Amino acid sequence: MRKPQDIDAEIKARKDQIKTLKALRVRQFGELVVATGADVLDHEVLAGVLLAAVQASKQPETLEAWRRKGAGFFQRQPAGKSEGGPDDIGAQLDADDRSAAAG
Repeated sequence: MRKPQDIDAEIKARKDQIKTLKALRVRQFGELVVATGADVLDHEVLAGVLLAAVQASKQPETLEAWRRKGAGFFQRQPAGKSEGGPDDIGAQLDADDRSAAAG
């Protein structure tokens, strides 16, 4: 008969891995905020934009448009080559807010 596994040790190791990965995720979100320039926004403004984005993300076409913009950002495309700009995003969020209020 072979030696039984130390399940408790494995569980502890997995929990440690999860904790490390969650910390990495938080750090990467912070780096993303800085890289996009969103760190200049007030906390309330940034929270409002994120909440509006979560609400608007229920529309697949909006989500896909944002995904393309994000992919362009990570490919370091010049601002002129990506679709739209910050005003387009704000207009989309406003339109989404109006449609959510009306619906």
